[in-house]
Amino acid sequence: MSVELNHTIVFARDNRASAEFLANILDLRVGTARGPFVPVATDNGVTLDFATADPELIRAQRYAFLVSEEEFDAAFARIQDAGIAYYADPHMRQPGEINHHHGGRGVYFLDPSGHGMEILTQPYGSHGTAPSDA
Repeated sequence: MSVELNHTIVFARDNRASAEFLANILDLRVGTARGPFVPVATDNGVTLDFATADPELIRAQRYAFLVSEEEFDAAFARIQDAGIAYYADPHMRQPGEINHHHGGRGVYFLDPSGHGMEILTQPYGSHGTAPSDA
């Protein structure tokens, strides 16, 4: 059996709000809550289990989602329609822009708990060397 990531727990201020936020942006489905977890499954079978946690315990993480060009267009439109601040870089120094790394497109934004979310159309390293801000 090969090793695959099955799920990860994402601490959130409000597990339902964070799960719904991500599911809305990526056009995914929020699953049925299981105990303290509200799941959002990606198409490759990885589930993000959102769990409400004390805000003092939440440390910002970054989650990157590989999407098709069409999915990028749709997700980016939802980001813009919702008035969500977005950036071309993870350090948030290029507001209101997207990047074109690796021969594709990418954008960064924050979820309701302050986690960095990224959508990209080409995986890192797929078109030469990775940029220094990846």
